Amino acid sequence: MILIATILVGLVAVLHIYIFVLEVFLWQKPVGRRAFGTTAEFAAATHVLAANQGVYNGFLAVGLLWGALRHDMAIQLFFLGCVLVAGIFGGLTASRKILLVQALPALLAILALLAAGYSG
Repeated sequence: MILIATILVGLVAVLHIYIFVLEVFLWQKPVGRRAFGTTAEFAAATHVLAANQGVYNGFLAVGLLWGALRHDMAIQLFFLGCVLVAGIFGGLTASRKILLVQALPALLAILALLAAGYSG
């Protein structure tokens, strides 16, 4: 179960690195606009806000990797909890898709960590 938990935490971290790259570097590019369903005009008007949001996603990824590398369950649970709350909030306010893409993987990783009783 520890292996599954570690893989899930890693996948959530990789997802947030990808979101970081999309929001910080690719927001105004076709791939970024496709990912978020925006127009060129909207992307141009909101690129600073998206980059700021991307930096937060980057912090989440770094925190998850830090916790995983330290084999520290508390750190991993803290950052997964942050991802879960952000995913629920985004799913309720921005797009239901966020519940599946962000909140569900975080929840699964939390459950796997707790089931593993992983403490390092």
